[in-house]
Amino acid sequence: MLASVYSGGLNGLEGYAVHIEVDCAAGLPYWEIVGLPDAAVKESKERVRAALRNSGFEYPSGRIIVNMAPADMRKEGPIYDLAIAVGVLKVSGQLEAGAYSEALFFGELALNGEVRPLNGILPMVIDAKERGAQCVFLPMQNAQEASYIEGIRIVPVSDLKQLAAILSGTEQPQVVTPETFRSLQVQEGMADFKYIKGQAQAKRAMEIAVAGNHNILLIGAPGAGKTMLARAIPSIMPDLSFEEALEITKIHSVAGELHGKAIVTTRPFRSPHHSASAPALIGGSAKARPGEVSLAHGGVLFLDELPEFKRETLEALRQPLEDGVVSVARVNAKVEYPADFMLAASMNPCPCGYYGDPERQCRCTPHQISRYLARISSPLLDRIDLHLEVSRPTYQELGSRAEEESSEQVKKRVDAARKIQLERYAGKGIFSNSQLKGNLLMQYCALQPSAQALLKNAFEVMQLSARAHNRILMVARTIADLEGCEQIDEAHLAEAIQYRTLDRKYWGA
Repeated sequence: MLASVYSGGLNGLEGYAVHIEVDCAAGLPYWEIVGLPDAAVKESKERVRAALRNSGFEYPSGRIIVNMAPADMRKEGPIYDLAIAVGVLKVSGQLEAGAYSEALFFGELALNGEVRPLNGILPMVIDAKERGAQCVFLPMQNAQEASYIEGIRIVPVSDLKQLAAILSGTEQPQVVTPETFRSLQVQEGMADFKYIKGQAQAKRAMEIAVAGNHNILLIGAPGAGKTMLARAIPSIMPDLSFEEALEITKIHSVAGELHGKAIVTTRPFRSPHHSASAPALIGGSAKARPGEVSLAHGGVLFLDELPEFKRETLEALRQPLEDGVVSVARVNAKVEYPADFMLAASMNPCPCGYYGDPERQCRCTPHQISRYLARISSPLLDRIDLHLEVSRPTYQELGSRAEEESSEQVKKRVDAARKIQLERYAGKGIFSNSQLKGNLLMQYCALQPSAQALLKNAFEVMQLSARAHNRILMVARTIADLEGCEQIDEAHLAEAIQYRTLDRKYWGA
């Protein structure tokens, strides 16, 4: 006898259809799974056998062959346990799928028949919907995650008995009601600009960086407030759209980072420790999983104490910073993950932290300072749009009772600037000034003759690269947007240029 069941798999962030065929023939007891299964899929034999017996079903004797098509795609993980169990029940005559013959099944089985949750359920359900599937059975714990997908019936099940009852028609399915997405901005414990005393210039730079999705580097002595400023960035970022939230949730679902949440409702803020390896940051492992740069997609990647990261780890950032995607290649897998994030980094100017400090003497030798700063390469530095020196706040600033501008007020200006950019670039495939390239850069960052003369002078005196030249134009475009100006004038350009002067002070560039 032969039975057919449908499921799905994952290739990076994309789901794909898997057709499972179960054949049972007379003969000595035998079980074989074909179709490039990994170890976890092969071990489903014992999970399915125990789950069937402990759920009150008979395990058929004879030769059982499970074929998983397409045969040239590697099948990984316990995703297919539930589908294989349904196939065995159908082929042994213990179950008739009836109206659910075309349904898809996802879930890992416990030995007692319980259906356990999976990582990556969202992209698989989205793929099933796009292929025209009408119904999906999945673990109860994954129901909320899938509930934001409309146009497909989501039926959660807690165990194999319940699934069999639904398929045989003796129990009515509890179909999940589609949820309505709501973006949340305020998070408990989130830093707010109103609690940061002084630092007016740093706050201004943060506002510009977020308004145009530009990368920013903060340099200053220990205790200057660099980390606090960086951690306040999420409080002024634009709200998530539903499309952005879905894409971010797909990444976090595949990586197992949802931690019980149904959908990501706030922009990610990732802050890996400086001991992180290149695969942890960029993505990798044997299964080519997403790394921190992809988990920060749509949000912020904060690298504190930047020079403490390994050189090869930092150099791996160059491609995703430029392209907004990261390619992870392994012997048995090659996938692309989105990595369009805002990089915020902080560092001390030297190992002791007080090089150039007006109040405390630096204890480092010139060689130590040079070697420390050399950990940040010129190509990486070139990809960071704003370089800002952060000085320690004075006692008067810390003790002042004057009310500082709140993140809510700053966010209103950021939202207005982002709205201008969305309208300007509608239909062009970009969403912020930081993505401008080629003809679009020339078109939307055109300068008046006086401003061109200013940029020409800066380019020659500061010996800027072509990339730095373009990034100055992008930042100037953002400053003009914050002020509601259609044309970039000299004041906007001058402010953008000043955020590139630290190259010469610290790196001698």
